[in-house]
Amino acid sequence: METRAKRVNELWITEEQSDHMKLSLRITDVLLNKKSEYQDILLVETHEYGRMLILDGAIQITERDEFCYSEMMAHVALCSHPDPKRVLIVGGGDGGVLREVLRHKNIEKATLIDIDEDVINASKKFLPTINVALNDPRADVRNMDAMKFVKESKDEFDVAIVDSTDPVEFAAGLFQAPFYNDVKNALKKDGMLVAQTESPFTDTHVVQGAWRQMKSVFPEVRMYWGAMPTYPSGMWTYTIGTKETDPSVPVRPEPDGTKYYTSEIHKASFVLPPFVVELLK
Repeated sequence: METRAKRVNELWITEEQSDHMKLSLRITDVLLNKKSEYQDILLVETHEYGRMLILDGAIQITERDEFCYSEMMAHVALCSHPDPKRVLIVGGGDGGVLREVLRHKNIEKATLIDIDEDVINASKKFLPTINVALNDPRADVRNMDAMKFVKESKDEFDVAIVDSTDPVEFAAGLFQAPFYNDVKNALKKDGMLVAQTESPFTDTHVVQGAWRQMKSVFPEVRMYWGAMPTYPSGMWTYTIGTKETDPSVPVRPEPDGTKYYTSEIHKASFVLPPFVVELLK
């Protein structure tokens, strides 16, 4: 008698990373699936990358690889600024960048502004390795429109980190010169702005646009890059604008506990491949 192979139920999550490229991962559990006031929030457990947060169909963070992104967003500016005390984080409701910022013992206050309270609550409930600093006494976590907050802040922060979603809908303005100018006004005289600026392979127009917009506002603008496996193409760029300091030169060592960032990585990350240099001309 012929026997039939046992059938196995499989669940997969697929992110459309470009018009012609998708990333699929097998999932073992759906932890949260809800529509907030601003976006669709999905939190799943995956075989390959652990727990994963997805907003409007785009992967935001995973337990296995988020340190690559969170550390490069936080430590490049904080290790090259002469004396950072007060930090602004725009977005980043998952808490990963905040965790890295507060590794620096000299930080007195980190203000995190995320418009969607449901993202913060989801992280607190489901992402214990990422949300560890959301209740730190130095953390000032607020649910409000970051663009409005920044416009009303003057000469207040040493470093601003824009940990935004992709430049669509309510996040599109976070990649434009008017917002960068408001951030510049919110920074002190030696302040720095860091923004994630997507992949030079899949989001060429975003990389170029953010670069040009920031160049129109800050006297010193540099781009650096790093690995980020679950983001489109695995190569991710970050753009940093400063009022006077060269951000490519670290002036203090990395804080304890980093898994990706080092002073050597810091310096090397500003060495751009020729195709990226050409892209920015």
